[in-house]
Amino acid sequence: MLTGKQRAYLRSLAQKEDAILYIGKAGVTDPVIAQAREALAARELVKGRVQENCEYTAREAQQLLCQACDAEGVQVIGKVFVLYKTRPDGAKIVLPKD
Repeated sequence: MLTGKQRAYLRSLAQKEDAILYIGKAGVTDPVIAQAREALAARELVKGRVQENCEYTAREAQQLLCQACDAEGVQVIGKVFVLYKTRPDGAKIVLPKD
């Protein structure tokens, strides 16, 4: 579970990133989940976007991906969401302590 301070730090990092995960008309499918897992393993912090023709809101898509990838939801703004999952082999992003 992320603290407020850690979540704020991750939001500041995500601000500079571009969305690399897109949820389209088909919704949260197995290929999207696989792509999210790969991106989280490589980057730890992933920004995604829900397209206009998607039946899910950004919050719903984020929650589904968090459950499927065992990740933490960091932020949802409009159609954009941010996911975080620390790497088991050594964290690339060092979170601030409380």
